[in-house]
Amino acid sequence: MVDVNLVLRSTRVVTPEGTRPAAIAVSDGTIAAVLPHGAEVPAGAVLEDVGDDVVLPGLVDSHVHVNDPGRTEWEGFWTATRAAAAGGITTIVDMPLNSLPPTTTVENLRVKQEVARAKAHVDVGFWGGALPDNVKDLRPLHEAGVYGFKCFLSPSGVEEFPELDQEQLARSLAEIAGFGGLMIVHAEDPHHLAAAPQKSSAQYADFLASRPRDAENTAIANLIGQARRLGARVHVLHLSSSDALPLIAAARAEGVKVTVESCPHFLTLTAEEIPDGATEFKCCPPIREAANQDALWQGLADGVIDCIVSDHSPSTADLKTPDFASAWGGISSLQLGLPAIWTEARRRGHSLEDVVRWMSEGPARLAGLEKKGAIAEGKDADFAVIDPDAAFTVDPAELQHRNRITAYAGKTLQGVVKSTWLHGRKINDGGTLTEPSGRLLERNN
Repeated sequence: MVDVNLVLRSTRVVTPEGTRPAAIAVSDGTIAAVLPHGAEVPAGAVLEDVGDDVVLPGLVDSHVHVNDPGRTEWEGFWTATRAAAAGGITTIVDMPLNSLPPTTTVENLRVKQEVARAKAHVDVGFWGGALPDNVKDLRPLHEAGVYGFKCFLSPSGVEEFPELDQEQLARSLAEIAGFGGLMIVHAEDPHHLAAAPQKSSAQYADFLASRPRDAENTAIANLIGQARRLGARVHVLHLSSSDALPLIAAARAEGVKVTVESCPHFLTLTAEEIPDGATEFKCCPPIREAANQDALWQGLADGVIDCIVSDHSPSTADLKTPDFASAWGGISSLQLGLPAIWTEARRRGHSLEDVVRWMSEGPARLAGLEKKGAIAEGKDADFAVIDPDAAFTVDPAELQHRNRITAYAGKTLQGVVKSTWLHGRKINDGGTLTEPSGRLLERNN
């Protein structure tokens, strides 16, 4: 091996072949080789031996609302990517809405990239957006490097990003299928939502009743039907209703190109524990009951759910009013996703290898990030080093998010991120973060 500048060594390295003692040789930000633990360190290379701490591939979060520019009082690239780095995440893919302008034209994409360029502590890619009136912009956005296109089937909550009806969805899907692209979908049916009881209330039970499972189930069924008819590739965002899992599994078995994600809040929090007025727990679709959560975990174990991502959707404190009907819907969890999931996964008998599959390999595969998601030769030298046995209590004051509002406040979680590495460089050392060194990623390079 030539030009190896770093060797990262641990008794526990999570690789595609399993967890084993290993020494990871890094050259110019890329993994040059995964060597036996006792391999000789090449001349000139720095040895970083982390002992028994576990080395994971850097996590990939393909569902992050950064809101920059335009709503930077909610979040921004500087704070969001610091939170990611602190949480062991080395790549995020930014959602096209809640920023102004939304990422719905090439011109708007360039605005967002320019804003992100000097602020990114981790690597950043971008989703485009599919609106009723921008079918003509989809191919140019694809060619400009977005990883796919997000749409809503019910109101998004911001007027500059309207939802698609079924006819508009078909037009956008046909266009995207024509160039082999991906549509990622917020799947809640507006007719079921309109028929559900809607009222101002501080009671979580009233909010839960306003976003019934049938809204998700029907929207997903319709989406699968469209994907089947058009040969389109689709991805169901933030699955909350476990009822939809058999439908997704059956569609996939017959060859429909459909994948699905869920989120830490659906997998670690339950409706039964949410106090009235605690709108830091509000998101759409909503956190459901414990029995539903058990079924989602079974969906992960069965391989029906492909990945776990944050859907980090922050806001300022004043938008989290005690009324569930009017409060902003979004959970802030970018920094806490790994320990939250590991705590619950461990309790349920899952391994860190499972967590890596769900939170690194899966999101990387979804977006087509070929150099991310695994500790293997030729991949980017992105790592999270964790002590899986250490526990901590969530103190919002210690979060890097711009607005330190979290549904996890006061919870004791397992899995402390000791350091985070991006392209072979330590960017987080025990919570001390370096200056930004993240790269802007595009689908075609």
